[in-house]
Amino acid sequence: MQSFKDKVAVITGAGSGMGQQLAINLAKENCNVVICDINKKTIQETEEIIRKYNVSCTALNLDLREEKNISTLLETTLKNFSKVDLLFNNAGVVAPSSFLNLSEKDWDWCNDINFNALVKLTRIFLPHLMKNEEAALINTSSIFGIITTPNNTVYHSSKFAVRGFTESLAMELIDEKIQIHSVYPGHIGTNIVLDAKFDKDFLSTNTKKTEDTDNNPVTIQEFGSTFRDTGMDPDKAAKIILKGVKKNKKRIFVGLDAKVMEIAQRITPSHFMKLIPFLNLLIFPYFIKRLKMARVFLSILKAKKS
Repeated sequence: MQSFKDKVAVITGAGSGMGQQLAINLAKENCNVVICDINKKTIQETEEIIRKYNVSCTALNLDLREEKNISTLLETTLKNFSKVDLLFNNAGVVAPSSFLNLSEKDWDWCNDINFNALVKLTRIFLPHLMKNEEAALINTSSIFGIITTPNNTVYHSSKFAVRGFTESLAMELIDEKIQIHSVYPGHIGTNIVLDAKFDKDFLSTNTKKTEDTDNNPVTIQEFGSTFRDTGMDPDKAAKIILKGVKKNKKRIFVGLDAKVMEIAQRITPSHFMKLIPFLNLLIFPYFIKRLKMARVFLSILKAKKS
């Protein structure tokens, strides 16, 4: 796909982070957008930004766990634009917890958003995408869909599922005109940790604290803010994704950390976890901030082992 001009793109999870920046960057390239998010306030903020550009924008406040909202997104898109050229399945959440402490409710919450909604959206949008001479399906997995870490079973499960689903679908449709991409972001500066559902024994919000390697207390708020502030700018991440779509890259790795961790996992699958904090220090420019992030990460691993 050489150009996004006059195309119609649907982006989920567009209220903030990569989804918001994907919508903005597409609008800058004269692409009409349909955006949705569960957060009414933030999706309206994204809409206000996009209104500055000479494109059409439809913004919807939707919870994609509800079947009727999946249909609403397609119906509204076709009603307003009569076609759809790109679908960015970007919405995602995380629920850090040991498997034994993770509630079934939180397991379903994470899987329903990260994987089940993505599959349902793909199923109903795909026939319409395939009508076009040019079209693209872009599903966001994660570097955590390639590597694994402890105390994140549901997130890994959902992102491995996205990877398997998307790459298998790409093989099925290899002779069709549609482009199918799986995206593997590394550490992107978003609010995903601040919006996470933590189990009661894992970094409880503002009350129970873990300690970093210097015995300084770290709350969820501090950990989430550090995660957001030390990650790649979502605008840069969006630009990498869109460049990958234009070049028809089947796998789009976002960030040097994602690329390095994928290689490390292949070279030393039994020991790469020990390398993660040190890889963070080596490959990110904000050394001091990254040092804090790496130390917090180490403290969490240490706490969960004890």
